[in-house]
Amino acid sequence: MLQAREGQRVPDVTFRVRENNDWKSITSDQLFAGKTVVLFSLPGAFTPTCSSTHLPRYNELAPVFAKQGVDSILCVSVNDTFVMNEWAKDQESANITMIPDGNGEFTEGMGMLVDKADLGFGKRSWRYSMLVKDGVVEKMFIEPEEPGDPFKVSDADTMLNHIAPQAKTPDQVVVFSKVGCPFCAKAKQLLSDKGYEYIDLPLDNKVRGKVLGAVSGVMTAPQVFINGKLIGGAEQLETYLAA
Repeated sequence: MLQAREGQRVPDVTFRVRENNDWKSITSDQLFAGKTVVLFSLPGAFTPTCSSTHLPRYNELAPVFAKQGVDSILCVSVNDTFVMNEWAKDQESANITMIPDGNGEFTEGMGMLVDKADLGFGKRSWRYSMLVKDGVVEKMFIEPEEPGDPFKVSDADTMLNHIAPQAKTPDQVVVFSKVGCPFCAKAKQLLSDKGYEYIDLPLDNKVRGKVLGAVSGVMTAPQVFINGKLIGGAEQLETYLAA
């Protein structure tokens, strides 16, 4: 049975990483000594849940964690440094330090090394997260020992809620727009003026009407979504922001 290691020190391990075509050694002491660190560990780079949700959400919430005194966020996987480096390029990971536990030493020391030979993975990490202060584990969230790849408690939001329940997470904003559209420009300016960071998705004439009709029921641009809710065009957005 997997057990939490709260109150214990993290394993003393040297990780071998590749940076700028050179080999480099990074020790546990360098990563944890004198720091407040959030670490999440997962079964493998490029795997579905890890790529679609686990890593991107920690990256997205990294600035919020930083405001709560977290010095760094580490992503650990039993993969070699070449795989981890390529995964980092492919993912939203600018705010995350990728740690390749190629030999599984750190994961084994944490008691989280499991056999996934049935999937052709060999020995891999069980999915978990932890808060570490000056090398000592303060809190661990370990996924339940269920078949498959459970993802219920090691997510970024659960960890942030543990550290700072009242912390405000960033709004997720998408603008479906048209190139050269003055109403689209107005909507984006309104969002910028209110401090919103947004994703702009310009659509060309061939698909715009069908896409907007499918997602919003309206075929004109822009269409703004905030946290999964359809706000509408520039006028609707202005009313929403004023309220």
